[in-house]
Amino acid sequence: MKTLFLHPPSFDGFDGGAGARYQARREIRSFWYPTWLAQPAALVPDSKLIDAPADGLTLADIVPLARRYELVIMHTSSPSFPTDAHTAERLKAENPELIVGMVGAKVAVDPEGSLKASRAIDFVAREEFDFTCKEVAEGRPLAQISGLSFQDDSGRIHHNPARVPLTDMDQLPWVSPIYQRDLTIENYFIGYLKHPYVSFYSGRGCRSKCTFCLWPQTVGGHRYRVRSVQNVLDEVRWIRDHLPQVKEIFFDDDTFTDFRPRVEEIARGLGRLGVTWSCNAKANVPYETLKVMKDNGLRLLLVGYESGNDQILHNIRKGLRVDIARRFTRDCRTLGITVHGTFIFGLPGETHETLRETMQFAMEINPHTIQVSLAAPYPGTELYRQAVSAGWLEENTAVNLVNERGIQLSPISYPHLSAADIYHAIEVFYRRFYFRPRKIGELLAEMMTSWELTKRRLREGVEFFRFLRAHAA
Repeated sequence: MKTLFLHPPSFDGFDGGAGARYQARREIRSFWYPTWLAQPAALVPDSKLIDAPADGLTLADIVPLARRYELVIMHTSSPSFPTDAHTAERLKAENPELIVGMVGAKVAVDPEGSLKASRAIDFVAREEFDFTCKEVAEGRPLAQISGLSFQDDSGRIHHNPARVPLTDMDQLPWVSPIYQRDLTIENYFIGYLKHPYVSFYSGRGCRSKCTFCLWPQTVGGHRYRVRSVQNVLDEVRWIRDHLPQVKEIFFDDDTFTDFRPRVEEIARGLGRLGVTWSCNAKANVPYETLKVMKDNGLRLLLVGYESGNDQILHNIRKGLRVDIARRFTRDCRTLGITVHGTFIFGLPGETHETLRETMQFAMEINPHTIQVSLAAPYPGTELYRQAVSAGWLEENTAVNLVNERGIQLSPISYPHLSAADIYHAIEVFYRRFYFRPRKIGELLAEMMTSWELTKRRLREGVEFFRFLRAHAA
């Protein structure tokens, strides 16, 4: 079937349908690549991938496309699902013969409720959905496709057997040629990465058991399944040769550094290719591995510190201690590796004191830049089940994870710490961290290195102040 893979229009600047790491508007306008949609698009010949938020497309722009396709597969998320279902209804009204399906963690954990929400949704794909989408596009009967839940003509819902997770990850085609074919590379930018950049996965799944993390608990699983080193390096070589404007490659694996011999082997290959690269990392990578990475082109690590309190890290099963994170960050500074640190407010065990403790910890270790999020109890996660069971969250309120402008909300409230206190602590954190003479001096020194970077940082500064003003309101 003629197939459109669609990240539908949503809140202005909403990035939740791409790498799906942060289902809200960011502090500055940023977009990850829609990798999870690009993967099945690469399996379906003559398909088309459209990323409406990154391209600035509205529903009015998208609806007429319904007449050109036989199948539309949309990525959805808990915060965006109501508007995504409305998009499905508009597409179906434009072309009643169109088959509409949805993928993503939201429909994976609630296929029944998702299908009942709208008759315009013909099917949802559970688990890993790459080959599920391929088989739908091939025209196989829906009842014969593993990992699928669907509505028949009478509205009755059927749940097919689960799809077995992929083990040979080299079966998946590269996503980079799909980026080149269908996307505008320059539309994708992240504040701490060079522009333009490209991101993709060298593997799926995460061995860590963090209670809040969505994709390992819903789609990717806790077994880290990886592509062969040569396969990864060959795609990087392709990017270098076919996307010469790209200045940095980012490996979006949840914890790229988990298999250290493999990471060191990939790093040495990247060094031979002469590319600049970055990746996600847990704050426990030893100095020796960090040095191999740095010596072979590593520029930045995106590190999930989450909290500066050991008890909170234990509560969320982070598998990390604050003293280890301190040592790791000190090693990165010694080696000249830039760190972007992410933190979460409102996790189980949070108090007014632990909020202050995390702020102080962040200023002490002083990553180059930070992102502060609110604890988000997505359905399908242990955090969601824990919050509902303990009475911190009313069941089925996850749709209220963002407000009408796409700004993240604090849905969890504790007897000793209100949701409002947690929410507004983010503004305090950002102001304390960035409005220090030391940090202002660091950022000004960075801006002096490039006029392009200066213009970019000034734009981001305006967006950041707008975010703080909107957040406070």
